[in-house]
Amino acid sequence: MADIDAQADALVGEWLPLPDVAGRLGMPIGRVRQMLRDRKLLAVRRPDGTDAVPAAFLDGGHVVKGLHGTLTLLCDCGFDDAEALRWLFTDDESLPGTPISAICQHRRTEVNRRAQALAI
Repeated sequence: MADIDAQADALVGEWLPLPDVAGRLGMPIGRVRQMLRDRKLLAVRRPDGTDAVPAAFLDGGHVVKGLHGTLTLLCDCGFDDAEALRWLFTDDESLPGTPISAICQHRRTEVNRRAQALAI
C-alpha cells in the first residue's frame, strides 16, 4: 500500500479505515483486501499510519460503479496508487469538477477518455 502525502490526503477529505469499508460493504476485511489487490478499490497509508479508502469510492453498500475500470486505466498509464488518487480528486475544468465526482454522477466515459489520453 502506498503512502500518501499530506496535500493529497487533504484533497480526498473523508476517509474510511479498512474495517469500516468492510462494514459498509457487508463483507469480511479479507475480501476488502482482495478487492484492493484486484484494483476494484484503492487504499493508501495515510500520514497517521492507517490504511484507508476514500469515502467517495463507496455509494451506500457498494463500490461506485465504474471505479474499477478507471483505476485499471490509470494503472495502465503508469500511475501508482498515490498518483491515481491525486488525479481522481483534483479539479478538472473540462469535466467540471473532479474525476471522482464525475464517476459518481455516471459520467465515467468522459473520465475514462481523459485517463486514456494520459497514456498518449
